[in-house]
Amino acid sequence: MFNLYNVNYFSATEEYLSPDDMNPMDWILRANRVTGFSFREGDIASSGLWSAITCPGQSCLWPKSVDGFVYVPYTISALYDNMDRITIEVGMEDISAGTCVKFVPRTHQANFLDIQPKFGCWSFLGMVGGGQPLSLQSPGCMWSGVASHELMHALGFVHEQSRSDRDRYVTILWENIIEGWFNYLKERQHKYETNNLNTIYDYDSVMHYGRYAFSEDGLPTIIPKPDPNIPIGQRDGPSPLDIHKINLLYNCCK
Repeated sequence: MFNLYNVNYFSATEEYLSPDDMNPMDWILRANRVTGFSFREGDIASSGLWSAITCPGQSCLWPKSVDGFVYVPYTISALYDNMDRITIEVGMEDISAGTCVKFVPRTHQANFLDIQPKFGCWSFLGMVGGGQPLSLQSPGCMWSGVASHELMHALGFVHEQSRSDRDRYVTILWENIIEGWFNYLKERQHKYETNNLNTIYDYDSVMHYGRYAFSEDGLPTIIPKPDPNIPIGQRDGPSPLDIHKINLLYNCCK
């Protein structure tokens, strides 16, 4: 159902960063590198129906109900224990609490998220139809910020540093990126014609790579500008601007 891209995932992140310094993308890359597979941008699967990075118009958005809410049905695998379920549900609630997007247990809906502890942490971009896999490996992906990150992919959001205006806000240090990923990312310039929703760049987004993502030798790969010391990415969950962007994309009332 989905296409994988074989690129070596080894990163020096886990060697040079302590667990307390790792953001959701750092944990995701750590979990995904041991799967033997790779995904676009590290954790986005391609359905073959459209690009894993863009979708025409709003064709990959979940539909809005007549009551103004966007209901995203889901199932959670019975293989998860209670703490895992709580972690995933907290990731959902961190999105739902401030938006019109509501994650609801599936009853009969044809399109739904099928959340499973497969291999690694990954999602499709937006709604692709049917029982749509979203993988949150346990252990490896069991942080609410990681769950929110993958759920935002499923809502249609790419990584923050892939914005079309990225180069105004960060510098990518290509020379510090691991060899296999250097050629892959450089070829695509690792940014896309994105719908930025007329919002400012969000260094604090849960969708932002960490400073050392795909590092070859522990040196930074992403430097903010003009202030190189601005923290980038965090693991607590969606930022206020993440919530604002969800509300804009789905035309929520609040």
